[in-house]
Amino acid sequence: LCCCEYVDRRGERNHLAACCCDCEELDEGCDRWLTCKSLPPGALQSIADTIADRLRVPWFSGAVKINVSLVPPLVLLPVFLHVAALHFLLGLIILTSLPAVVLWYYYLTHRRKERTLFFLSLGLFSLGYMYYVFLREVVPRGHVQHSQVVALTCGLILMLAALSRAKKDPGYLPIPAGNEKPSHQGLPGRNVRGSSGVLHGIATAGAASSRAVNGEAKGYSRMSADEPEGVKKDWCTKCQLVRPARAGHCRLCGRCVRRLDHHCVWINSCVGEQNHQAFILALSFFMLTSVYGITLTLHTICRGRTPFVALFYCPGAYSDYSSALSFTCVWYCAIVTAGMGYILLIQLLNISYNVTEREARLALRDNTGRRLLGGLVIDTGQYNRGFLCNWGHFLSMGSSPPQRSAEDIV
Repeated sequence: LCCCEYVDRRGERNHLAACCCDCEELDEGCDRWLTCKSLPPGALQSIADTIADRLRVPWFSGAVKINVSLVPPLVLLPVFLHVAALHFLLGLIILTSLPAVVLWYYYLTHRRKERTLFFLSLGLFSLGYMYYVFLREVVPRGHVQHSQVVALTCGLILMLAALSRAKKDPGYLPIPAGNEKPSHQGLPGRNVRGSSGVLHGIATAGAASSRAVNGEAKGYSRMSADEPEGVKKDWCTKCQLVRPARAGHCRLCGRCVRRLDHHCVWINSCVGEQNHQAFILALSFFMLTSVYGITLTLHTICRGRTPFVALFYCPGAYSDYSSALSFTCVWYCAIVTAGMGYILLIQLLNISYNVTEREARLALRDNTGRRLLGGLVIDTGQYNRGFLCNWGHFLSMGSSPPQRSAEDIV
């Protein structure tokens, strides 16, 4: 294939120049629209799939497909921020509507159980664009020292490094070798992960089928001899494997994860045993870097006022377009920082009580946990061993690879 050719979703060879040609779905839709006929079921989805398949850029070994969810943040964010900088009322309308639009899109994709790169691209592009505005509009004013620019840059680099680590394997449970899914009937007589127990309920005639709870496969479970009383291992009907205690099945990733906390749309991955520390580190670096950048910008465009006062009262912010754009970006950063700060606070409280988001959600559903600190944290009491022990467990988590049993090796 040349750089402008590709193989489409139908397996046919195509060219970028023919992106608007031979679209049968679009032609049929236009014909029905002109004749005032209703579209058949799935017609709009078929048109959207065709457009997404033809949205490509030239590359060495053939045109590369562009994920549609990457485009809106790259195009709309700069446009919205520049429009918001034209007038105070425009900024108020846009900055209040952006969070509502993001939340609406989140609930839309979450309900459809879809993975999307929209939030990850929005976060990364927001960081890059805010840094660009800071260097272009704030630094040339001469009130920011070079050491402060270096400190802000180092914080951004450290945050990206922690984010890159958080994007790696969260602790996926290995898929059975050869993709051979073991049957339920062969399980009762086998030892799993060194346990001498068997799966309860499988050998019982007329056992109830497994239930899907919050998108997680909850089925037959058994007590492990190596685990304390009350800690169970579950059989996942989706992945066809026995998952250890505190592991869970992610309905978006389609995999079971050790000590699953939640699926984070901002990193487009699960947060589990192997990447939870990096996730907390990325949030912490983001908070420090963002607050530092907001402080430097407000000290520059609203001199003589404290950052908190300048955020709400800065008379000269709209005196020129450069100051207005910087002030708009500061408010955008403040909104994002407040949201990420709330996420970080919940995470720190959960770690202090040794509970995951998944366990808190299940405890609320089953009414087995107690609300603490005004409902910010749900204490299940199952793994809570005190503040110091809980943090010691978290800091040592994932330091050594999980032990594999003889069954895994075979």
